[in-house]
Amino acid sequence: MPDPRFFEDLGPIALADLAALTGAALADPATGARLVRAVSVMASAGADTVTFVSDKRFLPQLAESQAGACFVRPDDAPALPSHCAGVVTASPQAAYAIAAGRLHRPRMPTGDARVDASASLEPDVRLGPGVVIGAGAQIGRGTRIGANTVIGPGVAIGRDCEISANVTIGFALIGDRVRILAGTAIGEPGFGATAGPRGLIDIPQLGRVILQDGVSIGANSCVDRGAFDDTVIGENTKIDNQVQIAHNVRVGRNCVMAAHTGISGSVVIGDGAQFGGRAGVADHVTIGDGARVGAAAGVMKDIPPGETWGGMPARPIRQWMRETAWLAKQAVRKEGDA
Repeated sequence: MPDPRFFEDLGPIALADLAALTGAALADPATGARLVRAVSVMASAGADTVTFVSDKRFLPQLAESQAGACFVRPDDAPALPSHCAGVVTASPQAAYAIAAGRLHRPRMPTGDARVDASASLEPDVRLGPGVVIGAGAQIGRGTRIGANTVIGPGVAIGRDCEISANVTIGFALIGDRVRILAGTAIGEPGFGATAGPRGLIDIPQLGRVILQDGVSIGANSCVDRGAFDDTVIGENTKIDNQVQIAHNVRVGRNCVMAAHTGISGSVVIGDGAQFGGRAGVADHVTIGDGARVGAAAGVMKDIPPGETWGGMPARPIRQWMRETAWLAKQAVRKEGDA
């Protein structure tokens, strides 16, 4: 279930009504009265949740899950396990997105008060002018928050943190001694869209952001909340200005990212990894412990622990330098022939 501190529960809904809402059909009409309380990924699905499968490769995982219902394509419906009700549609992910919007709603700041009465601030918290703090937020002793920063409902911020001006923080749990510079956005929805009945629709992002102790994030950077799992930045990691961290990314401890680095969704980064300026990483890539990525490199596949890669597409640094040197020699040779 999405964290209730950040998302309102709008369920339950009968499976027949959910099928009608999404333009789907029940594989077995007898399951129409079954109640669904939430959407879920397969790994955490329960008997009262609905998930989706849009690729046959994941059907074996569905058989091992506890999902009570699943959006599937017509030719995949016969493969559903007996405990899982089939909701048949040509676009399972779009149906899942519509269901997520029906069952869950992000909590947003409400009311006229700058600091909600239900927020909890420990002693020696200092607030700049125009700060907004949402319902149920918690802020630890000695934390300073700059002018016009917005702290969303349910957010927890530890002790001795420094939050600069014009920062937006939502759907986040933040440790002690965290430093977030001006203009940064923490916890906005990650990028996800799919084809719906009338064009592209957004996929609701139901996860959180977790910043562990000692993390620093530079000005005008973005750390998106997870699609369902959390986006996590490990202890003492240092992130420069204008860096993009997409949804479901997991960054280890003591990592360094220079300005304009972009990390795509569901990337896993080990402890002590380093990224030069303007490095980019494709989605679902794993970067090993202690790996280094050169400036402006484009990483398209996994990097083993301890290795240094550069270039576009990125490859081991010695290989890239040899190839670059060879190309330079060929260019000189061609000029000489001319």
